[in-house]
Amino acid sequence: MEARAIAKGVRIAPRKARLTIDLIRGKDVAEADIILANLNTKASRIIRKVLTSATANAENNLELNKENLYVSEAYINEGKTMKRGRAGAKGRPDPILKRTSHITVVVSEKN
Repeated sequence: MEARAIAKGVRIAPRKARLTIDLIRGKDVAEADIILANLNTKASRIIRKVLTSATANAENNLELNKENLYVSEAYINEGKTMKRGRAGAKGRPDPILKRTSHITVVVSEKN
């Protein structure tokens, strides 16, 4: 049995968030929570909320034991990109791409 949680449209670039999510893939839920709590990044705070939500889904909906859970899948997909502009050289527009992410965390029970 596996439980998942998804956060869509999070205002952080996927490239930056993937650096953080690679640290918790395959770890126990308790260990992953400690790792995220000790990182000082915007991505770690968001991913920790998603991990907590996936753990709560496993406990409440599937009645799994929290001590036996581990992060079986954790990935980040690109969301929509907000396109903005600013004045560049000679008055020409320079694009600014504000990227968003879809964060997915799946927890499963160890056999």
